[in-house]
Amino acid sequence: MSRLKELRKYVDEELNKIEDADKRTSAVAHLYGVSLAATMIAKKRGMNPEIASMAAMLHDMHAYMTGSYDDHAHKGAELAREILTELKLTDETETNMICSAIYHHDDKLVTDAPMDEVLKDADVIDHCFKDASKPVKEKEQARYEKLCTEFGLL
Repeated sequence: MSRLKELRKYVDEELNKIEDADKRTSAVAHLYGVSLAATMIAKKRGMNPEIASMAAMLHDMHAYMTGSYDDHAHKGAELAREILTELKLTDETETNMICSAIYHHDDKLVTDAPMDEVLKDADVIDHCFKDASKPVKEKEQARYEKLCTEFGLL
């Protein structure tokens, strides 16, 4: 089994513990949506699509497992490190890259390391394209416009 499939199996098992069906469906849709977007962005930018996808699959797990978005990016990075260490899916460099991306993914107005940017951009794509009837959040506007330009969507 590939590393990504193994991680998705773990994530699916955790998400299936969410009792509220709507919240569970939303969580699955978001993590898989961000994962797909991260894979595409990483591939386009010449980065590791598997690592990007793994970061995306874990980026909001803390919020989904606890029900709290309070400091979820920073706490999520800690949880991701625990999960990756337990599953032994990544080496130290890969784990650090994934955890950095998760740690910074909510800082949409700041530019960080390249893999951090992949996850931020993938998160924005999922937020903005999943429901086009919703306005783009102010903190995501500039990033959204840059992504539309990058992908020829304007």
